[in-house]
Amino acid sequence: MTTATTPGHGPLTGVRVVELAGIGPGPFAAMLLADLGADVVRVDRPGGTGLAINTEYDITNRNKRSVIIDLKSPDGAARVLDLAARADILIEGNRPGVAERLGVGPEACHARNPALVYGRMTGWGQEGPLAHRAGHDIGYIALTGTLGMIGSPDEPPAVPANLVGDYAGGSLYLVVGVLAALHHARATGTGQVVDAAIVDGASHLAAMIHGMLAAGGWQDRRGANLLDGGCPYYGTYETADGKYMAVGALEPQFYEEFVRVLGIPEHADARKDWTRWDELRAAVAARFKSRTRDDWTAVFEGTDACVAPVLSLREASRHPHLAARGTFTDHGGITQPAPAPRFSATPTSVRGGPAQPGAHTADVARDWDLPDLLEGLDSDGPATKGPDSDGPATKGLA
Repeated sequence: MTTATTPGHGPLTGVRVVELAGIGPGPFAAMLLADLGADVVRVDRPGGTGLAINTEYDITNRNKRSVIIDLKSPDGAARVLDLAARADILIEGNRPGVAERLGVGPEACHARNPALVYGRMTGWGQEGPLAHRAGHDIGYIALTGTLGMIGSPDEPPAVPANLVGDYAGGSLYLVVGVLAALHHARATGTGQVVDAAIVDGASHLAAMIHGMLAAGGWQDRRGANLLDGGCPYYGTYETADGKYMAVGALEPQFYEEFVRVLGIPEHADARKDWTRWDELRAAVAARFKSRTRDDWTAVFEGTDACVAPVLSLREASRHPHLAARGTFTDHGGITQPAPAPRFSATPTSVRGGPAQPGAHTADVARDWDLPDLLEGLDSDGPATKGPDSDGPATKGLA
C-alpha cells in the first residue's frame, strides 16, 4: 500500500473517497478529507482539468492517489461505478445533469452502493434559475451580499481572493455535509445526496451579521460597521515603510491598552463616541505612519492590545508563533499549510505530495480489489484527449 493510505494517519483512516477531478473547491474538499486520513482516489480525465500550474505544485491533490478514466469511453462509467461500489463518499463538481448524462449520477451510484454519500459541489446549486449557468467565486459572493460588505465605502468592493466563496462557502460546507451524511449512513445503511452550493454556504457564513442587521446593529453598506473597517480600532493602517499593521482592539480593556501603547492616551474616551471616530482614525493613522512595521511589531510585542503585523504569504511561514506550532510544513520542497485541525489521538500529516494523474492505478486496483481497473488504462500519466466539455460547475468552463 502506498504512503498515502498508511493506517493510523488521521481520524478518517479507513474511509474511502472517490473524487471526480475538477478544479477549485471540489479538490480542496477532497484534500481536507485526505489530510484527515481518508483514502482519496482522484479520477483524473485524459488531458487533465485545466489548472494553470504544474501538477507537481498542486498541493490540493496531496495525500491522494490518482487513476485516469475517460468517462466518455464505452466502459468509463462502469469503472467509476466499480470504485463507487467500494467507496463511502463520492465527490463531483460538474454542472447539474452532467454526471447523470455520463452515467455516474446519484441514481446509478446508489444502485451499486445504497450507503454511498454522494457529494455535489457547485456554485449555484442543483436547482434554481442560475443552476446551469457558468460562474466563479466572485459572482457567487457578489449575489449573496458577501462581496458588497468588503472594502472601503469610497472604493469598489475588495476581492478576497477566492477564499470566501470557493473554499469557505464551498469546500468546508461540502466536507461538513458529507461527514454528517456519512454518520447517518453508518447508523442507517442509507446514503444520500449532499447539495453543497457556494451561494448557500457563503450566505450562511454571514448568519451573525444578518442577525445584527435585523436588530439594527449593522448598516447595510460598507465601511460603516464595527467589523468591516468602519470602526477606527478594527482595521489596518499603513506604516512608514509602506507596510501595514492590523488592529482589533474591540473590548474596553484591549482598547485602553492599544491607545496607551500606541502613544495616544488622550483618545482613551473616544471608543464609544462615534462622532469622534474620524478624529481617532486620523490620530491612529498618523502614529502608525511614523514608524516601520517592524518597529511597531516590537512595540506591541507582549501586549494585549490586539495588534499584529500584516504579513505576506512567504513571511507568514517564518513568523515565530506559526513556526513554533508547525502551522506550515515543507514537503517535497514545497512550503505549505499543515493539515488542520489537530487531533490528540489521531494526528494528521502530509504523507504524500500532489498525486500525479494516473500514477496510482496499480495500487488502487490492488487495494480496492479492482483488477479490471488496470485493463486498457494509461497508468503512466495523462493522455492527449481534452477534458470533459461540460466542465466543472464552480469554475464556469464551457
